[in-house]
Amino acid sequence: MLSTTRLGKSYGARTLFSDVSLELDEGCRYGLVGANGSGKSTLMNILIGRDTPSEGSVLLPKRVRVGALQQDQFLSDQERIVDVAARGDRLVWDALRELEALTEQHGDPLRVAELEELVRAHDGYTLEARASWILTGLGIPAAVHREPLATLSGGFKLRVLLAQALLGGPELLLLDEPTNHLDILSIRWLEKFLGDYRGCAVVISHDQRFLDNVTTHILDVDYGTVTKYTGNYRLFVEQKFAERERRQKEIDKTEALIAHKRAYVERFRYKASKASQAQSILKQLDKIEVDELEDSSRRAPLFRFTPERPSGKDVLEVEALSKRYGDKRVLEGLSLTLRRGERLAVIGPNGLGKSTLLRIAVGHLEQDSGTSRWGHEVRVGYFAQDHGEVLSDPDATALSVMEAVRPRENVAFVRKHLGSVLFSGEDVHKRVKSLSGGEAARLVFGTLMAQQPNVLVLDEPTNHLDLESIDALVEALQAFEGTVLFVSHDRRFVSDVATRILELRPEGPNFFPGTFAEYLEKCGDDHLDAESVSLRAKKAASAADAETSVDKRKAYEEQKKRRNRIAQLPKLRDKALAAVEQAEARRKAIDDLYGSDGFYERTSKDELAKLDAEHQSLGPKIDALMAEWESYEAELARLEAEESA
Repeated sequence: MLSTTRLGKSYGARTLFSDVSLELDEGCRYGLVGANGSGKSTLMNILIGRDTPSEGSVLLPKRVRVGALQQDQFLSDQERIVDVAARGDRLVWDALRELEALTEQHGDPLRVAELEELVRAHDGYTLEARASWILTGLGIPAAVHREPLATLSGGFKLRVLLAQALLGGPELLLLDEPTNHLDILSIRWLEKFLGDYRGCAVVISHDQRFLDNVTTHILDVDYGTVTKYTGNYRLFVEQKFAERERRQKEIDKTEALIAHKRAYVERFRYKASKASQAQSILKQLDKIEVDELEDSSRRAPLFRFTPERPSGKDVLEVEALSKRYGDKRVLEGLSLTLRRGERLAVIGPNGLGKSTLLRIAVGHLEQDSGTSRWGHEVRVGYFAQDHGEVLSDPDATALSVMEAVRPRENVAFVRKHLGSVLFSGEDVHKRVKSLSGGEAARLVFGTLMAQQPNVLVLDEPTNHLDLESIDALVEALQAFEGTVLFVSHDRRFVSDVATRILELRPEGPNFFPGTFAEYLEKCGDDHLDAESVSLRAKKAASAADAETSVDKRKAYEEQKKRRNRIAQLPKLRDKALAAVEQAEARRKAIDDLYGSDGFYERTSKDELAKLDAEHQSLGPKIDALMAEWESYEAELARLEAEESA
């Protein structure tokens, strides 16, 4: 379907990737992953044709229809929503527009007939219906499909662009962060759509559950190139870790071999009988090359939230809260109580007031009615979905932002906090307006760490973080001794963090005093997934337990064999060395006989022939025994290294 040959992209002295040769096949769905700034979006733009490589080429067959999600595409706010989506089927859209114009002008009947045949052949008269179906699946209700695009917020406009990319039946689908601004229901719909898709898809996403459910392969941008792995994201992580571990073991093995050879040389280089072997081993050492593991571009921040002091037991009390935007009521009589140590996830379709609830709670928005009160000694840290609510000065630098949070601290303290969120060196002088989404998110988290709140209010905290940063955030929130109130569409993040669930539904809120997995097991998840997550979780857990049990038995048996071998090897090594010394002593004894007075006169020809044969055989024998001794020494060093690891 698509191939690249020795593809590379550089900006001045900085190389994002090079020597990338890939074959992307029809029927496969590729997850394009890598650290923020590694070159994922750049590679995607090269594949789309919006950017040119520094070297190499991209080969795409002619007439292949390409659908691409372009988040910075120009949009006309006056155009109907359904028409923007319908433009995705460019062939049919253009034919229908031309047909409409010719019909109004009573144009060439032959051309009209051609266009009508083309439209029929491509199912063109159902274009609007198909567009509406995709828009509805992505969470845009049918009632607004014929409204101007201006009626939608920025996040929903991106959904229209996603519908446009999906609509035209493309053979090649290129999607950059398609799950951004989608709620859980829309993400699940997109997963099903891509699961049925028969073309070739390349998807950038930081949503691990989405990647696991959708992808058949992973394209990993790391180590200055792009490597293709078979399987979903979870399998990719296992394969990549195993490969790096294997390479590290090979390096350790080589270094252990070098060490024991050097030890032999140091032990025997000044002994006349061993000098030749020592010199031979020195020559071998000169030829041994030790590989070096390249540094990964992946870096994980160190998030650590430490409250200055604990809050009271009752953290937040919300009573009969209501909020309306014009004629649309998003919250109606909502009440909830949040207590110290709880981590409450607010989930549900967009447009039902999740972010509104958080903004009212932190005082960034006024409610129409009801009350929202923080408890005793509560100190709130707020992560806004729009980072501009926190990073309001576009000309501020990362350093000045952090200094403003803790003005009495010295530079070392401020730089330490910036370093923990991956701002070091000249990066601390980056201005807010030039930060990427991931950098801005990490900086906001850095300010929260410095504020030392005992309550964290987080609105879509994973939207711009890479997978390593999301993992670091999960660990930090699990270790946080305070209280967390958060909104997220990332199902894995919700599963790993939440201890309570509030699902906002059109028919009203649904509270659950337990984890996301427990919630799905109790109520079923037909509203989120066609197959029961709880059933899959039980099957996966059972399989994992069985696999773990087998692995433990194997590990025990291997450890037992290794320890027995470690106990045995010194005896074998010493026996081989004793044999070497015995053979060398015999060869020296024969040499002494050859040099003794009257030896040849008193020795018969048969005896001399036997001695000559024995002397000649001792050389290969000594070499073989030395090799045997070296193998025991190397094996012992390797096993001891494995045992201590």
